[in-house]
Amino acid sequence: MPRKINLADKFALFDERWAPRRAARYNGNEVRLAKLEGDFHWHAHPDTDELFLVIAGELDIAFRDRTETLSAGEMIVVPRGTEHCPRARKGEVKVLIMDAEGTPNTGDAATAFTPVEI
Repeated sequence: MPRKINLADKFALFDERWAPRRAARYNGNEVRLAKLEGDFHWHAHPDTDELFLVIAGELDIAFRDRTETLSAGEMIVVPRGTEHCPRARKGEVKVLIMDAEGTPNTGDAATAFTPVEI
């Protein structure tokens, strides 16, 4: 049976940065929650788009030609194959990320992390 998911409760279950946790699955997609701080690295997802929705804080998504800044309540969809580099602006940022099931958050980088269920 379907059950509601409380994002604050889920975020309270972990402290690791840049280590997304799978909160739900639907139609071959994963809804992931992550706490971010500092810079990630440049990468792309060759086979799938990636959605970032900022829950708290401010997030920069750097592209090769510009940077988009997202505040709480704002989102962006990064098209497949587009190089990007997420950066937390100040302190901790909480994000909801939607990816195709099994897509590593590091994209085409060699150090893939597989999200775990929360």
